[in-house]
Amino acid sequence: MKSNSLFCLWVIFLIMASCKTEAKKSVLEDGLSSVTIYYNGDIITMEGNEANYVEAVVQDNGRILFTGTKNEAIKQYPKAVDFDLKGKTLIPGLIEPHLHPSLAAIMLQNEIIAPYDWKLPSGIKKGVQGQKAYLERINESIKSNAQPDKLYFIWGFHQLWHGELSREVLNNLAGDQPVGIIHRSFHEIYLNDAAISMLGIKEKDFKGNPQVDWQKGHFYEGGWLALVPKMAPVLLEPEGYLKGLSVMSELLLQNGITTIAEPGFPSSDFDMEMELLMREMDNDPPYDVYLIPNGTQLYTMKGGNQEAMTFMETLSTNEHYNTEKVHLLPKQVKLFSDGAIYSLLMQMKEGYLDGHDGEWMTPLELFEEQLTMYWNNGYKIHVHANGDLGQQMVIDLVKKKQADNPRENHRLTLHHMGYFDEDMAREMEELGMEASVNPYYLWALADKYSEYGLGKKRAENLVALKLLTDREIPLSFHSDFSMAPVEPLTLAWTAVNRESSQGSKFSQDQKISVFNAMKAITIDTARTLNLENEIGSIQKGKIANFTILDQNPFEINPNGIKDIKVNGLVFKGKYVSSN
Repeated sequence: MKSNSLFCLWVIFLIMASCKTEAKKSVLEDGLSSVTIYYNGDIITMEGNEANYVEAVVQDNGRILFTGTKNEAIKQYPKAVDFDLKGKTLIPGLIEPHLHPSLAAIMLQNEIIAPYDWKLPSGIKKGVQGQKAYLERINESIKSNAQPDKLYFIWGFHQLWHGELSREVLNNLAGDQPVGIIHRSFHEIYLNDAAISMLGIKEKDFKGNPQVDWQKGHFYEGGWLALVPKMAPVLLEPEGYLKGLSVMSELLLQNGITTIAEPGFPSSDFDMEMELLMREMDNDPPYDVYLIPNGTQLYTMKGGNQEAMTFMETLSTNEHYNTEKVHLLPKQVKLFSDGAIYSLLMQMKEGYLDGHDGEWMTPLELFEEQLTMYWNNGYKIHVHANGDLGQQMVIDLVKKKQADNPRENHRLTLHHMGYFDEDMAREMEELGMEASVNPYYLWALADKYSEYGLGKKRAENLVALKLLTDREIPLSFHSDFSMAPVEPLTLAWTAVNRESSQGSKFSQDQKISVFNAMKAITIDTARTLNLENEIGSIQKGKIANFTILDQNPFEINPNGIKDIKVNGLVFKGKYVSSN
């Protein structure tokens, strides 16, 4: 009898153990919804001034409860579910502070023919160089994929790699097929006759716009901004647009990104872009979206600067526009200074080698009016600015505003910052300005721009980041997707190694430390959005967003950072595999 009792107790114990194991397994598979301890790996908090490690992190319901030793974690939370990192590296969830879902949706649903390869979930889109090879590729693509009743877009053209393009060239290639060739910069487009006819646009619609070459079918900078609303019904066609957003979500997961922000919402149609973005977020992808209103676009849409700001003031409290995963950031605005670096239309103090001029995206008088209004109303201002003259114009205005109406902790942030010098960095420090930079410019453009446009000295010193980190100017990295791949580790690799697409090692004195590069995709990126108290580091009370890496970026050869595999991420306490 005693033997039978012991046997029964042993069976019950095995069943209970089995249930406990299955329950733990089920929780992990469904996403870590209960109190969870992460341990047995390198856990890097990104708190402080160096790579700080802890043995364990505990989260519950999407918030961090504890960081410290594993023994203390178990003592305080004895019933917590284990998450064994198995030697992997846990870092704060990676943040992409400047990405445009609208551009991603357009690019990723259409054809990509660019100078270099593009890595997509479906495979590699091979790059092409040389005019003959490029025209052959677009001709082949049009014949194979274009539909007669639809405007066929191809993204990735750049004149320095692909030669000249015009309406006439496209007419000869495409005939009656409507075609739009979107420039690598996403600030320009070329249309053929059939596309112009399909869109119903007329030359008189752009009368007086100096950034439209009607004969060439070329719309750039302000011309592109004027054209986009007229193309909105085509660009925002729901089926294709949602397909593009879905691919974007795949890319974000593959690269360990738990938060994105769009500075400059909307691109063309506020309600339609919002509706389609909400539909993608209804699929529950593991990331948050933060939107920053586009002061320049809303100025046009609402009929004035004051009208635009009045509209913005209603957004952050509007429940229709703010959901669990989509948020409009209060008291923040995006403005535009000069033209695109990829178009060689940024404003440069010393001009260009061939004598052409850069472009202003916003007339200077209007820009000053906009910056003054938002400054005086306490906004955090984000400014698209690429060339040294474009940035200097903004720096000079901030200096003027600080004299007229001083503000502490205004955090005005220059975005992109293709080329700047030491004096400008010093002025930024003195004025309390911040930086969000695309370091990929060096990789993609330095070799070519050494020969064309900028010349050796300026091209080899693109995005000179150590000028900023030496002055402790808050610095974040962004892709401005699709100006760079949406790969934060690739951006960090570029900043640490300063190597170009041709293997050139330019301005090695401007390499920054691995720690500063990792800050620029975690905690300092959160600061760019005024969200550093919520995300960006592993600290008690913050949201439990983590990225799990196959290797520790602080322990490997810095040249291997871009090749570190992302194993998965934890989004608000829920684990999602990247495989």
